[in-house]
Amino acid sequence: MKGFFRNIVKHRAHVVMALPVFLLLFFIMYVPMSGLLLAFKDSKDLMERGLYGARFNNFENFRFIIQSKTIFIRMLRNTFLYYVIFTAIGTVLNVAIAIAIDQFILKKVGKTMQTLMIIPVFISYAAVQFIVEAFISKDLGIINRLLGTTTSFYGEKKYWPTILTITKIWKDTGYGSVLYMSVLAGIDSELYEAAEIDGAGRFRRIWHITLPSLIPMITVMLLLSVGNIMKSDTGLFYQVTRNGGAIKETTEVIDSYILGQIKGAGINSFGYTSASSLFQSVVGLLMMLIANFTVRKIEPDNALF
Repeated sequence: MKGFFRNIVKHRAHVVMALPVFLLLFFIMYVPMSGLLLAFKDSKDLMERGLYGARFNNFENFRFIIQSKTIFIRMLRNTFLYYVIFTAIGTVLNVAIAIAIDQFILKKVGKTMQTLMIIPVFISYAAVQFIVEAFISKDLGIINRLLGTTTSFYGEKKYWPTILTITKIWKDTGYGSVLYMSVLAGIDSELYEAAEIDGAGRFRRIWHITLPSLIPMITVMLLLSVGNIMKSDTGLFYQVTRNGGAIKETTEVIDSYILGQIKGAGINSFGYTSASSLFQSVVGLLMMLIANFTVRKIEPDNALF
């Protein structure tokens, strides 16, 4: 402890410089965590006694989440499977687009394409739902008009894994490639020149130089994403699907369920929704720690810590 304070005094100038940021993070990120008490409080007492006065109900709010075993398993299954699908396809496409733009001969055209692909990320899901509707509407949808059919997509659950995957990839892939583009820009051009002199073609240079250079960034991005394994994009699963009851079997995830509970029960749902959020965060933290531990055993340089 003496060494700790001695070190603070020694580096007091750096401590003073870092203090405003530390205080900002403390009050914004950690003080609000007192709200986690909601997960263990009786929701009916919150309005009368407040957060700290309401009585504890132990783990009753968590029991509410899993009281319907069928719904709970369905939510977990959908949340996990969509995470795997979005992460796998998104990572492959992000890397592929970054490499394609980096290898593009006409650099200005490549930059223009990259800019156009980034635009969808700035479109809110409130607007995206109308774009999706324009394609899959039963009467005036582009798909039905082209195929001469009258398929009711909002009433058929089997189509939605594909619809949601295409929507998610369209919206996020261009923006996701930016980080990989920054890594590619830092690769020493002499490596490519040496490989070309040795007779390596374009694809061999990509395989032996470009992809290995991207592996550390890919690993970091995957480790960070594992922390959100139990979280989903509420706008995608609630707004784009219109929270349709007929398709919930393949579209309802934990976040859309929480939002539905908030809208349906109001103040009485605060304890349940807080318990759900705490459950998501704890599972995400454990998964990230396990994934980071695994990576550290295999390739320590690529681990987060």
